[in-house]
Amino acid sequence: MSGLTERLADVGYASGWSLVRHLPEGAARAIFDRVGTVAGSRGGGPDQLRKNLARVLGCTPADVPDDLMRDSMRSYLRYWREAFRMPSMDLATAASRVCMPDADRDRFMTALDKGKGLIFALPHSGNWDAAGVWLVQNVGEFSTVAERLKPDSLFERFVRYRESLGFEIFPLSGGQTPPYPQLAARLRAGGVVCLLGERDLAKHGVPVTFFGEKTRMPAGPAKLAIETGAALIPVHHWFTGPDTSQISCGEPIDASGGIDATTQALAAVFETNIGAHPADWHMLQPLWEADWSSNRRRLIEEGRG
Repeated sequence: MSGLTERLADVGYASGWSLVRHLPEGAARAIFDRVGTVAGSRGGGPDQLRKNLARVLGCTPADVPDDLMRDSMRSYLRYWREAFRMPSMDLATAASRVCMPDADRDRFMTALDKGKGLIFALPHSGNWDAAGVWLVQNVGEFSTVAERLKPDSLFERFVRYRESLGFEIFPLSGGQTPPYPQLAARLRAGGVVCLLGERDLAKHGVPVTFFGEKTRMPAGPAKLAIETGAALIPVHHWFTGPDTSQISCGEPIDASGGIDATTQALAAVFETNIGAHPADWHMLQPLWEADWSSNRRRLIEEGRG
């Protein structure tokens, strides 16, 4: 982004947090639902989102149903509505709107009780911040990584927001120390780490097949599990009603086959969960190799991306 675009983005997000949080909840919901409906109606919505959903459905972009695009944009706008309003909410109330089946909770608590740490890996689905609030309110603090946004003021705004929810945040890049050793230390102390696991932000991820096409996914979850002995559990979050949502926790991923095999196994679970709730998967960026820019392809060929 250009410097002007970055500044405008910062102003826009600042306005969202300062204005939307003060709207009555019903009014905020109506406004964001309407914007999402208009954005996704009659062939609308971001082209990249349509391409990504076509992979999930196994069809061409032109054949992605308009109602799915509409629901996807409404879901995406709901994420932002909730993010802008979360700082003004009672966090215990926010957590009470998130459901997790008892069997899923028992599964991850059994893993956590072993004392070797626990890694939750999830895709960009539903509202991962709301899922994090549920975790903090029901289990305790966890550690995660934040993408380095520009300008720095915008990045710092997001860090302050997530720290206010009770998350421990490590910058993906530009911090005093890399995040990996800090995350590993938290796990070795028996802590919890949550990582978004399907988008390769660092540009040096593991090659996987995802919905039948080649892409790369972050190596961090698998590498941390292998090196620390922490359990690696796939998580999914999706919306179930106007103000309610659900988290699922799968069986721990077997990490004995190495980083590549573990990451591919994680991708397979993500496929199942995203396929069950495609409207709540907020992937508006190029993800698959076929959609990469020429610069990204060049860096991969040179071993630098």
